[in-house]
Amino acid sequence: MVDSCNFRFGTALLAALVAATATVRAESIEGRFLSPPVQVTAGMPKAGEGYFAADGRTICYQAVPDGYPFYQIFVQAFDAAAPRPTAPRRVSTGRGRTTCAWFAPDGRRLLFASSHLDPALDATEHTAREQAAEDARTGRRRRYQWDFDPEMDLFTANLDGTDLVRLTHGRGYDAECSFSPDGRQILFVSDRDGDPDIYLMNADGSDVRQLTDAPGYDGGPFFSPDGRWIAYRTDRAEKDMLQIHVMKADGSGDVAVTQGRGVHWAPFWHPTQPWLVWTGADHSDPTQRPNYDLWIARYAAGSGGFRAGEPLRLTDHPGADVLPAFSADGGLLMWTASRDGDGGGRGGSSQLWVSRVALEPLATALPAPPAQP
Repeated sequence: MVDSCNFRFGTALLAALVAATATVRAESIEGRFLSPPVQVTAGMPKAGEGYFAADGRTICYQAVPDGYPFYQIFVQAFDAAAPRPTAPRRVSTGRGRTTCAWFAPDGRRLLFASSHLDPALDATEHTAREQAAEDARTGRRRRYQWDFDPEMDLFTANLDGTDLVRLTHGRGYDAECSFSPDGRQILFVSDRDGDPDIYLMNADGSDVRQLTDAPGYDGGPFFSPDGRWIAYRTDRAEKDMLQIHVMKADGSGDVAVTQGRGVHWAPFWHPTQPWLVWTGADHSDPTQRPNYDLWIARYAAGSGGFRAGEPLRLTDHPGADVLPAFSADGGLLMWTASRDGDGGGRGGSSQLWVSRVALEPLATALPAPPAQP
């Protein structure tokens, strides 16, 4: 079902986007390893957190439709040979907060979190609309803050939105979900024990097991391509200072990949190379406004544990570059960026962008992980 009332996409807009992406400048850093980024979403105020289906022909993402205050989940066709915006199809119900879309390995169903069953949803929507109207009148731009909505639960659905199946039940935040590589298990985040931790369950919602239990926030988990490791973000060392951690699939062998006065989040595994990419920004200087860019590191993982090499910066655009995700063949990188459609600076609409990865130059440039002690 195309959400046509919220997506106005004409030939003039398409022509403008094509012209704009043709003139995107190659940055001093990102031009070494990434082709000029191409915008692949348009027509809605914000879109982001996109992921590829295994066959590379479809992407899923969250976007804020015109006239509605919360993200909804969409899928749209994707052509790797000629990336461009195409008409989206809404998968979520159209109400409530939604996030964290993820394809089942066979590409037939979508996993996501939604609060559309919130019994007080009318009031929740009304409050959000009033705040948006007030911000529009005053020109206020609020600092981004994620809502740990206690009415958020996990669902799967067909790609046309039919056959919606609820997987988690009961009050409490359940979100930040992804399938295991074989599709038999689901990683997710829940605050059911008092703070957000990482859990694992069967794909039908049964046999829930808790994997982390440290004070603070643990979230955004993804299995490694071989299913043996889990990368995630946590602020257990210092509140709100997110760092990248990796642990074994059973929750043991936890190791910090990043540290220090920075915010590092949204880790994602390369499907064929021992590389881990994430979003990071330096917060050590309180007088400077941090800018989020993409970083990548080579790792070694085995019986000796997990070790990561010195990270390499992938982007240096003045706008925010966040939430990176590789295609299933590893040749493309998609991420959420504020580039104004022309490589402009901060403050533009967040949309999805795609680049082709220069795999050989990147492999040569990435430092090796430290030797096993």
